[in-house]
Amino acid sequence: MAGYVGVFVSDPWLQSQFTQVELRRLKSHFNAMKRENGGLMLADLPSKMARIKHVGENLTEQERESFLRDSYKSLEEDVDFELFLQIYLKIQAHAAARMGNTAKSSSAFVKSATSTLLHTISESEKASYVAHINSYLADDEFLKKYLPIDPSTNDLFEVSKDGVLICKLINVAVPGTIDERAINMKRMLNPWERNENHTLCLNSAKAIGCTLVNIGTQDFIEGRRHLVLGVISQIIKIQLLADLNLKKTPQLLELVDDNKDAEELMSLPPEKILLRWMNFQLKKAKYEKIVTNFSSDIKDAEAYAHLLNVLAPEYINPTTLTVKDHLERAKFVLEHAGRMGCKRYLTAKDIVEGSPNLNLAFVAHIFQHRNGLSTQTKQISFLEISPDEAQMSREERAFRFWINSLGNSSYIDNVFEDLRNGWLLLETLDKVSPGIVNWKIATKPPIKMPFRKVENCNQVVKIGKQLKFSLVNIAGNDIVQGNKKLILAYLWQLMRCNMLQLLKNLRFHSNGKEITDADILEWSNSKVRNSGSKSRMASFKDRSLSDGIFFLELLSAVHPRAVNWSLVTKGETEEQKKMNATYIISIARKLGCSIFLLPEDLIEVNQKMMLTLTASIMYWHLKQPMEEQISISDSDSSSVDTISTSTLDDTASECSMDDNSNR
Repeated sequence: MAGYVGVFVSDPWLQSQFTQVELRRLKSHFNAMKRENGGLMLADLPSKMARIKHVGENLTEQERESFLRDSYKSLEEDVDFELFLQIYLKIQAHAAARMGNTAKSSSAFVKSATSTLLHTISESEKASYVAHINSYLADDEFLKKYLPIDPSTNDLFEVSKDGVLICKLINVAVPGTIDERAINMKRMLNPWERNENHTLCLNSAKAIGCTLVNIGTQDFIEGRRHLVLGVISQIIKIQLLADLNLKKTPQLLELVDDNKDAEELMSLPPEKILLRWMNFQLKKAKYEKIVTNFSSDIKDAEAYAHLLNVLAPEYINPTTLTVKDHLERAKFVLEHAGRMGCKRYLTAKDIVEGSPNLNLAFVAHIFQHRNGLSTQTKQISFLEISPDEAQMSREERAFRFWINSLGNSSYIDNVFEDLRNGWLLLETLDKVSPGIVNWKIATKPPIKMPFRKVENCNQVVKIGKQLKFSLVNIAGNDIVQGNKKLILAYLWQLMRCNMLQLLKNLRFHSNGKEITDADILEWSNSKVRNSGSKSRMASFKDRSLSDGIFFLELLSAVHPRAVNWSLVTKGETEEQKKMNATYIISIARKLGCSIFLLPEDLIEVNQKMMLTLTASIMYWHLKQPMEEQISISDSDSSSVDTISTSTLDDTASECSMDDNSNR
C-alpha cells in the first residue's frame, strides 16, 4: 500500500488506490489549481483537470462538466484534496468506460454500481431495468397504478422517491427480506414516512449483499439518478444470480469431476460459476475460445450463437454463424433467445459494445430459463449439512455482508476464501479502530509470495490481541489456510468490537468508558421495564426470546410509534415466531439499524445475533437528539448511567470462541 509517509490521506481505502508517486503528482496538480484560483470549487474542475493525463486526454471539458453535474447536487462546493482524489477516480473510471475498457472484471455488474465512484447513468441499462421491474412487479396491488413505467422518461426515479418500489424489488430478489407490514404504503406519504421507507430499503439492500457507499436517504428523495440506478442494478443482479449455487441448482455438479472440484466450485462467486457454465456448454459446441468476461469476449456474438445452438437447437438459424457483421449476428442471437422465451436484457448494440452489466444479466437469464444441465444429480455428501453447519453458513453470510457494507477496496463473496491473504481483514480492522494497522509492513494484493500472506495475517492476529480478542491457539497461517471455525471466531469478535466501539464513542452517554455485554443487557431490560412491561431478557441466549415479544417491546420502548401491535402474534407456533421475527428485523432496519441477521437467528436464539441486534437498537437510540429521548421517557436515565468501567467480558452473552458448545 502507498504508505502514510509523504502525502497523507486519512481514508485508508482512498490511500490504497494510489502509489506514493501518484499521490505526489496529483497533490502537485491540486496545489497548482488552488494557487491559480485562490481556492478550488467543483465548478473549476472541468477546465482545470484538462492538464491531467487520462482525464484530459479522453474526455472533453463539456463531458467532464456534464459528469460532475450528474454526480453532485451543486458545483459550488469547495474541493479539498481527498474530494479531488475521489473525483479523479470517478472521472478516470468514466473515461475508461467511454473507451470500452470496462471489462476488467466479470463482477462489474456489482462493482460499477456499488459506490458513487464508478457509476454514471446508461440509458440502455435504465431501459433494461425498467423492463425487469415492469415484468416482475406488474401484479403488485400497490404499484400497479404506477406500472408499466415508460423507459424513455425519468418516471423510474419519480416512482422510486417514496421507497416502496425499491422495497418491493428487494423482496422479488430475495423473498421475505422485508416484512411488507413495515412498509409505509399510502398514496400520500409525509417526509418522515418516506424517510422511513428509504432507511428500510437501504438497510435491507445491505442485508442481501448490496454495497452502498456514500448513498443515503436524501439521494432517493432528490431522485439522484446514477445512485438510484446503481442500487436497482445491484438488487436485480442479486435476483438473476440467485440460482447459481449448488444448494439451489445441484445440477451444477455436472461442471466438476470430484468432491474437491465441487468444494472449489462452491467457493466461487456466482459470476465465475456463470462463466464456467457458459464455457462448459460452449465446449459441447466445439467452440475453441474461452470466455473470461461479459464484455470483450462476447462482442462478436459468436459465443452467444454457439451457446444458444447447444441449449435450443430447435431454433438454430444457420445464417447466425455465417454472417460477417457483428451487429447483424447479435440481432440473430436475440431472435433465437426470443424464440426460447428469454426476456431481452440488452439490445444487439449492447452486445457489440460489450456492456458488462447487461450481458451478465442476459446470460444469467438464459441460465435461469434453460441451463442445459442433466436432471440426474450427483450425490455429494457435503451438500447435506448439519444444524451447526447451517448456523455457520448464516454467520458467514452475516459477517460477509457486514464487511461488504464497510466499503472496503474489494467485494467479498466468501469469507473463507476472500480473506485468506489478510488484506481485507486489515482494511476492516482499520475502519473499526482507525490507525491501528501498520501499513508499512502490509502487502497489497495481488500477493504472489505465500509468506507475505502469512505476514498480513500475523498482523491481523496481533491486532486482535491488542483489541483483547480471545485468540487462543490462533496463528496467521490458520487464516491463510482458510480454517473456517477460527475465521468465524475472529470475525465475530471483530464485529462485536465494532459495535462496542461505536457505543463507546457516544461519549455523552459512556464518558468514553468501555461498554460491556452486561451494560447492553441491562440497558435493554431497563428500557422495557420502564415502558411498563414485565418482560425481561435473562441473557442473550434466553430461550424465551424466540417468540420475539421482548424485542418488539424494546423497539416500542425506544420509539412508541415503531410497532403496530395489531400485527404482532403471540409467538406460540413456529409460523407465528417467524412472522414476529421478520417484523422485528424490518422495524429495526426501518428505524435505522444496520443489521445482518435472519429470522432463523431470532427463532433459534443465536446469542451472537441477539447481542448485535440489541446493541444496534441501543446505538440507534442513543444517537437520537437528547430531547427526543426525553420525550419518549424521562425515567430511564438510570440505564444510561449503568455503563461500567470494566473491560470487555462475556458474562452476559458468553460469546467466546466456543460459545455455542453448550447451547
